[in-house]
Amino acid sequence: MGKINFSIVDVFSQGKYTGNQLAVFKNAGNLSGREMQQIAKEMNYSESTFILSDQVNDGGYDVRIFTPNEEVPFAGHPTLGTAYVIQHELLKEPAETLTLNYKAGKIPVSFDAKEGLIWMKQNKPAFGKILEPDQVSGVLQIEKDAINERFPIQEVSTGLPVILVPLKTLDAVKRVRVNLEKYYELIENTNAKAIMVFTSETYHPENQVNVRDFGDYYGMPEDAATGSANGCLAAYLVEYRFFQTSEIDIRVEQGYEIGRPSLLFLKADEENGVINVSVGGKVEKIAQGEWLI
Repeated sequence: MGKINFSIVDVFSQGKYTGNQLAVFKNAGNLSGREMQQIAKEMNYSESTFILSDQVNDGGYDVRIFTPNEEVPFAGHPTLGTAYVIQHELLKEPAETLTLNYKAGKIPVSFDAKEGLIWMKQNKPAFGKILEPDQVSGVLQIEKDAINERFPIQEVSTGLPVILVPLKTLDAVKRVRVNLEKYYELIENTNAKAIMVFTSETYHPENQVNVRDFGDYYGMPEDAATGSANGCLAAYLVEYRFFQTSEIDIRVEQGYEIGRPSLLFLKADEENGVINVSVGGKVEKIAQGEWLI
């Protein structure tokens, strides 16, 4: 019987046992995709990552990401958590930057030692299908007038698409309960399989946006902190001048309704028609161990 080393970290944390949990498996190149999927299902976090080797390949570290149900080409909190593990457990000396190689492409990561933040630069955003309030209000089990009609309901992707739904109030965000039958009917005709609702009303005045992210398709009814979807949100906020500006530097709160309060930092700006997106947060190591294979 063989074994593989892994670490558990909390990403976008505000201290131990907050943020989004992540299992990171090291030197996993000998595992098959089926084995990785089985391990991710057993771990049952929203995602688990597998660093294929501790050696750099084509300028970066090859990494695969699995939800409990399937492999995904990119995800946000796995990027920061995996970069943290590489920085602290694989490198002999700390690095200011490193790159993760995903199916969605190369994702650069940088470390802000002063602020204790890890940042990832996401891919160029793509804006997809616009949906109508009638199509999503029943899915979310909220009234149509709870949706902020000043802004579109839209699929956006920086590597993993999400449906972004602007709501008027924090109360509306709190009241969302996904109707699974209607949810699966909706995503039959969309590229995005997750739905993020958001509002500019927040629990804490120092934050600018509150969000919730739902993804039963991936095996996670609600995510504690979603770096990829928040990157899409950052691009959306700039594209539609949500804060009346083409540049944002904001704090986003997530995970409060499921007892995992999380804090994400979003930066985005538009330059020559291209929106640049970076998402940052703190990572806390929780545990390490050996997995028998």
